Amino acid sequence: MTRPERPASRRFGILCLIVTSVGWGLNWPAMKFLLEEWPPLLARGCAGVAAAMLVAAMAVIAGQSLAVPREQWRRLLASAMLNVFAWMGFSTLAMRWLRAGQGALLVYTMPVWAILLAWPLLGKKPSKPAVTGLLMCMAGIGLLFGGHDMALGAAQFPGVAFAVGAALLFAFGTVVLKPLALPPLAALAWQLLLGCVPMLLLSAAFEQPQQWNLSRAGWAVMAYMTLIPMGLCYLAWFAALRRLPPAIASTSTLLTPVVGVISAAWVLGDPLGVKELAAMALTLGGVAVALRQPR
Repeated sequence: MTRPERPASRRFGILCLIVTSVGWGLNWPAMKFLLEEWPPLLARGCAGVAAAMLVAAMAVIAGQSLAVPREQWRRLLASAMLNVFAWMGFSTLAMRWLRAGQGALLVYTMPVWAILLAWPLLGKKPSKPAVTGLLMCMAGIGLLFGGHDMALGAAQFPGVAFAVGAALLFAFGTVVLKPLALPPLAALAWQLLLGCVPMLLLSAAFEQPQQWNLSRAGWAVMAYMTLIPMGLCYLAWFAALRRLPPAIASTSTLLTPVVGVISAAWVLGDPLGVKELAAMALTLGGVAVALRQPR
């Protein structure tokens, strides 16, 4: 790449990160809205399978092979279970018990857990910024669930468990899984398909939808989930990773829960006062501190 092209490439990468973070952030209130009509695994599974078909078609159009080498199947299945089934499925289940903003803040503590898991798994001792960041995150979460109006009760524990589980399992996959030796679109299509089909199977076994037909607003939300967070945003994310350092890309994901919290307050009427803003600042500030790299 020539030097004159680099600033333009960087600007395009930053634009892709903004598109990704905003699209993923708006998905939190959208998913919460859809849960009023469909149960979580059914809603997320249907959107994911539809997105997988769409991305697979785009891969074929782009000339990418969908064939998976035999030695890649085990890694592909593990990646699908951790990056899609656990990350998307658990975070969606969490919203049965939590507000959209609460779930977004809990799930996006994932980078901190990745840094901490790298210690026992890879022998990488966490730095002082990582420990400081974890303490800030814990303080933010404690503030978020403190007070009589949003106190964490026994009824919310399943939601917290699913949200933290999503963050931990995704972080575990980030630490232990090597990149797939597949074209980007093909890898995404397979991961979405393999991760979302089990959601539909579990939905058929355990969820009992009160209705099968969605309202017009429900179909609009389903279309948004399929096309934007699982389609456009993932493509923009891959494009950003090719143009920007990983540290910048990782830190930019902090915009996602900010968009989620603010849009949930605007669309769903979730509380957004001094306490919520302080909790968001502590939690996301902790993640930002943890991601700091020593000079």
